[in-house]
Amino acid sequence: MRPIGIDLFAGAGGLSLGFEQAGFDVVAAVEIDPIHSAVHAFNFPNCAVLPRSVEGLTGAAIRKAAGIGKRRVDIVFGGAPCQGFSLIGHRVLDDPRNSLVREFVRIVDELKTSYFVFENVKGLTVGRHRAVLDELIAAFDAIGYQVRLPWCVLDAADYGVPQHRERLFLYGARKGLPLPEYPARLTSPADNDWRSQPKGPTCRDALGDLPDADQFEELLESDQVRHGRWREMSAYAREMRCLTNDSWHYGYVRRWNPAMLTSSTRTDHSEISRGRFAETAPGQIEPISRFFKLDGKGLSNTLRAGTDAARGAFTSPRPIHYALPRCVTVREMARLHGFPDWFRFHATKWHGARQIGNAVPPPLARAVAGAVMTALGIEATRPAGKMALGDTALIQMVMSEASEYFGVENPIARRDRKSGAKKRKQHEIEALRQVVREEFAIVGN
Repeated sequence: MRPIGIDLFAGAGGLSLGFEQAGFDVVAAVEIDPIHSAVHAFNFPNCAVLPRSVEGLTGAAIRKAAGIGKRRVDIVFGGAPCQGFSLIGHRVLDDPRNSLVREFVRIVDELKTSYFVFENVKGLTVGRHRAVLDELIAAFDAIGYQVRLPWCVLDAADYGVPQHRERLFLYGARKGLPLPEYPARLTSPADNDWRSQPKGPTCRDALGDLPDADQFEELLESDQVRHGRWREMSAYAREMRCLTNDSWHYGYVRRWNPAMLTSSTRTDHSEISRGRFAETAPGQIEPISRFFKLDGKGLSNTLRAGTDAARGAFTSPRPIHYALPRCVTVREMARLHGFPDWFRFHATKWHGARQIGNAVPPPLARAVAGAVMTALGIEATRPAGKMALGDTALIQMVMSEASEYFGVENPIARRDRKSGAKKRKQHEIEALRQVVREEFAIVGN
């Protein structure tokens, strides 16, 4: 029987996929955003999705949704959003802005999980943010968990991902259980220095086989098109295409159509923008849009998520393709992040790019999860059979539709009622301005 895990703050499922590929069955995922919940449900149809906040969510409710009864939970993992600041003289975890970190600790305690993995931004280790980390470790100690110290900041580029992305990871184990060791790097930091050709996969390795989305008129209106001819593939691209059994690692094989190019809606850039993109040297910032241009022989910069509607609806700053005068597509972002081609994102560029930018790259998550498997003393096994993906309607829903599907309140409508019509209008105007900046690289008022 495969060990079981629960994903808190799941997003589209980068950690879920990595833990599945390492040999875990992810039985429940908690995600407050209905759009992300729908995408997670599409890609992980056998996982119970709880489309709500962790605040007030009990361990018993998670067990019931997952249908696991009193079975032992082997791992709880997730990245709780955290502000990291507090009023002088107050405990940092008492700050309401850090309440989700406290909720993570509480749920770990209620589920009596054997292990946990806490993931967060690198900045939590320095300055005033460090107080959150110190208090978090003390909070886990108080409920009977030890933490692997010193903590570790891992770069996805050291684990087979063609992107520099540093994240903090904390391993925790119930006292008396062996603590996992942080996973050994597949490459050393010097191998992936910006100034030298990396030893792992490059941007060209990740994207070189993909057809140019601009060659398909259908992709102006849709995120998918049938395509049967692929360019020569690198070893990395072959894995993303799942051309061998090993490409699935210890995860469930999905039924998918490899002849379809998906998550590839085009961006209709102006000719002026295309000219500027073409003139920008690889590895440099285009001065007007401020987009980074990929270097085919190097690594991607850290892919960002942008912001949600509550914080202005700023779009994800997708980098410029190393060989084509346009921003990369969502599928190309997914390749740079280590998501295989069967994995689908929301059909819109805005949501799809945000889902990738918020995710832990699956190869990094797989390495982190593999160390937990070793500590558990369990040999990972490959599941039999194939799993069907969910209904494609799940990846095409607007927020109101996703909210109705899950029977939850529309979070955007809730925010709007709190902020008032004036603030809502400001968000709409700023969102429109940002779309114009990204799509056509026009600046000014």
